[in-house]
Amino acid sequence: MRLRHPAVLLIPALLAQALAACATPPPASDPAALADFRQTNDPLEPTNRIFYAINNALDEVVLHPLAVGYINAVPGVMRDKVHNALANLSTPVLLANDMMESRPRRAGDTLMRFVINSTLGIGGFFDPATGMGYAGHDADFGMTMALWGVPEGPFLYLPVLGPTDPRDAFGFGVDVALDPFTWVGNGFLVSDLYIVRYGLTAVDVRSELIPDLDKVKEQALDPYATFRSLYRQHRRAQINQVREDKRATTPAWYPDTPAAH
Repeated sequence: MRLRHPAVLLIPALLAQALAACATPPPASDPAALADFRQTNDPLEPTNRIFYAINNALDEVVLHPLAVGYINAVPGVMRDKVHNALANLSTPVLLANDMMESRPRRAGDTLMRFVINSTLGIGGFFDPATGMGYAGHDADFGMTMALWGVPEGPFLYLPVLGPTDPRDAFGFGVDVALDPFTWVGNGFLVSDLYIVRYGLTAVDVRSELIPDLDKVKEQALDPYATFRSLYRQHRRAQINQVREDKRATTPAWYPDTPAAH
């Protein structure tokens, strides 16, 4: 067995390189600047901006054109089906994190989504589970560690991964290790299917973000700082949503329908 995801192998080297080039904090004689530096929590900003420039160049040359071509070549209905199938393939990782987060109702919903969408949904291309009351949700090991009390650490911007932090970068590696498709099978066919899956995932995500990302790049005075802020807001909202989910476990994972009045 071997770990096939190349980004996982890059994480330790990228983290080490980033940690080697920290920004110098302002002097104590400038308390306002020092407070802003601590609030931003981006001591690796010089290196992060270099990595942002690399990512942005790769996006403009490769990923953005692929996403635009994908939208132009594939009808929206078919793109939705591809998105559903890719999401269904990630269900085992979601289920593992739901269980580690001690959220049995969310885990039950995830399990029911996988069973229903893999069968009635024809391999996940359709999403009948949502209509039956089993809505999808986010879960990853970075969020799991946050619920365990692990701090996020300083902001990072890494090639391939993009905006992240040490907790989420490590969590990404664990999620890849948890994915059964990382370890199952050998040979060129399996490797090719693996590459196709992650390539399609990257293009699918980028195609959905075209309006938002393009708007930030065109209008923000400092796109890097804007992406840093948006990433943190999004992650904290995801974590708070899990933390505030107090739904009780119900028999047979019946849909959580509103009570009649």
